[in-house]
Amino acid sequence: MALPQQNTMTSAQYLAFERGSDIRHEYIDGYVYAITGANENHNLIVVNLTAAFHRQFRKRPCKVYAEGMRVQAGKNYLYPDIVALCGHAEFADETFDMLTNLQVIVEVQSPTTKRYDEGGKFELYRRLDTLQEYLLVSQETPHVSHYVRQENGAWLPHDIVGLDATVNIEAVDMALPLEDIYEKVEFPKPAPPHDTDG
Repeated sequence: MALPQQNTMTSAQYLAFERGSDIRHEYIDGYVYAITGANENHNLIVVNLTAAFHRQFRKRPCKVYAEGMRVQAGKNYLYPDIVALCGHAEFADETFDMLTNLQVIVEVQSPTTKRYDEGGKFELYRRLDTLQEYLLVSQETPHVSHYVRQENGAWLPHDIVGLDATVNIEAVDMALPLEDIYEKVEFPKPAPPHDTDG
């Protein structure tokens, strides 16, 4: 996420600006942030996730949207990497560019977004009444942090690790193998240990 485009905007000003813009921006606490490009691993993982959801949603009343679907969390507007739902998709207005009844959000993490995805952004997403499950997908190692909303409103975390593991996403009734998420992804090699002798 880049620095704000300007000091502040109202939400109405943001929506008018965003719908006329050639690039995507998020709107957080009155500030507008340009969404920057992503690296190869991020792109591969998003494509793999989209394909996996689409494959399992065929002939079912479920939909997946990748990167370009805006959501409103309180007075903030965000673009998750992946959003999914089963049932009829509902939108804020007749532009059909802001989904209001998503059930699953997936964010692909990078070293620069990891803390925000786990903290501030998750806090905003928790304001979405229909959201049931939140997945944070590492691009450095086969690891998915899976958060599930409980009946009392708390979020129960699970860590799914390893290419032989599977994430079960009950909100949309699907199983997501990590080997599918990470197909063709090359993980960064760990740095060699420092020689402490002599």
